Amino acid sequence: MSSVWRSAFLALLTVGVVGTAAWLVFFSSVLGVREIQVVGNLGLPAQRIQQVAGVAEGKPLATVDLAEAEDRIGKIPQIESVVVSRGWPGTLLVEIVEREPVAVVQVGLKSALMDRHGVVTEIRDVAPPTLPVLRVDRPGPNDPATAAALTVMGALPADLAPRVAEVLAPSAETVSLRLKDGRTVVWGGGDRPADKARILVTLLRRQADTYDVSSPDVVTVK
Repeated sequence: MSSVWRSAFLALLTVGVVGTAAWLVFFSSVLGVREIQVVGNLGLPAQRIQQVAGVAEGKPLATVDLAEAEDRIGKIPQIESVVVSRGWPGTLLVEIVEREPVAVVQVGLKSALMDRHGVVTEIRDVAPPTLPVLRVDRPGPNDPATAAALTVMGALPADLAPRVAEVLAPSAETVSLRLKDGRTVVWGGGDRPADKARILVTLLRRQADTYDVSSPDVVTVK
């Protein structure tokens, strides 16, 4: 075989190998989606997330639009964030972070569960007794008073938060708490949350009706 024919044969062989590989990766079900693996879901059924992803079994893994799948899954109200990635040879990996309810907003006779961002995750007939009731005029993720109240809840120590029955925020600067034992905490605005929480823990050891930590440098107990 002459060198010219040998070169041509090798070139054709290379093209054939590359073409076969491209077919296997982009068009064949050989490297298609065999499994949609969901991790991070605590309350959401994996089957629901798999269905919402909208990726058919056998679809070539290389051609799955990851951003589109993330967008579809991210529209589930209970999901805070989602990352979709490929796991060769045939796994689509879905990693999610679920929204965690931190407060309840009464909507008529229903209870709307709200996460730390002010997003409603679900509506229930009966609110979980462990969550405080949030009382604001315009509850929602874009409401300053809602944001301030939820920031206060996030600043409370883990052993104090469950003792809160209500969070009241007529405005972002006038947040107060009503504890389950009837005592009231005047919190004020969202400034210096760590200082206010630390001081409040100490003050609650004293018997009183009202604890004002709105100005951490000059606190009052009544």
